[in-house]
Amino acid sequence: MQLGVDSDNSRVFLWVFTDDTRSPVGCVARLEGSQTVVEPRVSSAEALRIARLADIEGLDMASAKPHFSKPIGDGGFWTLHLDSLLVSVLLGFVGMGLIWWVVRGATAGVPNRRQAFVELLIEFIDDQVKGIFHHGDRNKFVAPAALTVFVWVLLMNGMDFLPVDWMAKGTHLISDHGFRIVPTADVNTTFALSLSVWFLMIFFAISAKGLGGWIHELFCAPFGSFPLLWPANFLFNMIEYISKPLSHSLRLYGNIYAGEIIFLLLGLWAATGLAGTIFGGVLHLGWAIFHILIVTLQAFIFMMLTVVYLSMAEEHH
Repeated sequence: MQLGVDSDNSRVFLWVFTDDTRSPVGCVARLEGSQTVVEPRVSSAEALRIARLADIEGLDMASAKPHFSKPIGDGGFWTLHLDSLLVSVLLGFVGMGLIWWVVRGATAGVPNRRQAFVELLIEFIDDQVKGIFHHGDRNKFVAPAALTVFVWVLLMNGMDFLPVDWMAKGTHLISDHGFRIVPTADVNTTFALSLSVWFLMIFFAISAKGLGGWIHELFCAPFGSFPLLWPANFLFNMIEYISKPLSHSLRLYGNIYAGEIIFLLLGLWAATGLAGTIFGGVLHLGWAIFHILIVTLQAFIFMMLTVVYLSMAEEHH
């Protein structure tokens, strides 16, 4: 299966290769002047699938935007992905609201199910932080931040379980070009989260060591303070500082995005006939159950790395 673009770069086709022949399954849209028109013979759900596959293949065309976005400058870099931003903020308020709702009704007596669940969650996060962070009062910032990160990322990952076809009926009213409902399947979201942790890491390092001590560590650790070793020390530390946000963000993005691709491919299998529908449905159910583990595990890993990075920032070398 491969995506192809016609010669005038105005339409997006989903090509299926069979015995060296290819046939277009459907055209997502065409350009008429500055307007993008969705082809009437393609359902909105199928158009969304093909547009999202176009994003998977890395096609960057005005006729198949996989995001509800707004440019704020020249070039693709200066573009706000409003869908990821709006869903992230909404889920942040949902997470805070749920915790506030449970805490507001908490009692000192026998807890109800909601309170017991939240208490188990908070105790679990606190135990993880206590085993990693040993520099001052963890309850002042690090433990609450870890709880916030875990709940927020878990909610964003969990949006992957919502049926794309059903969600498209509502999001089509907001954007005709597609609306990404899984924020962590957008690399911009995961990079924003990881860069926030990165800035916190630098803040913690400067707070613990002072600006002079932090700069001294950049040039004098880990190989020593001999002047000839300063370039090697600085290069080593720069690699560490650059690799942390990269690995932190791409690990989460890659796992969630790969899960979306598998969901889409299993859904497209139904187009091959009755056998494809049956086997695709069974595998789709199996992958959905397994994806529950991935969604939770990736939120946990992102939270743990956040705590580890903040703890390492306060260590003296």
